[in-house]
Amino acid sequence: MTGRKLYLRPIQREDMESFYQATQSEEIRYMTGTKEGISKEQVYQYFERISQDDSRVDLAICLLEGNVLLGDLSILDIDETNRKAGFRIALHHTDFLNKGYGTEAVEIALQYAFEKLALNRLQLEVYSHNKRGIKAYEKAGLK
Repeated sequence: MTGRKLYLRPIQREDMESFYQATQSEEIRYMTGTKEGISKEQVYQYFERISQDDSRVDLAICLLEGNVLLGDLSILDIDETNRKAGFRIALHHTDFLNKGYGTEAVEIALQYAFEKLALNRLQLEVYSHNKRGIKAYEKAGLK
């Protein structure tokens, strides 16, 4: 799944270093509601758990130029009967904020969710203090 500047691909075990680094950033933790840092062991356990979960799709957000891993997103709790799911996204470093990457990643994810997965509802929750996230979601068409 490719956009203008980004592409999405399945998350790989090698991506967990970036996940770990994101959990060490106080600002990233604040925006995602993560209360404390997470150990590398916990990050790898998380990867093993989500890799076995058929009710979700976990994707890495990568920059087309240079194949840089910027963050991740998940379409989770997929309910095929009612054609709905939850959604979450996180950029892993503050250097990637305010560049339109979040908006583009959400747009690509929406296309994937509605066209490939044939969902008719994608739901997310966002903290009111996450103004950047709210702006990106609105720009991508979420209400």
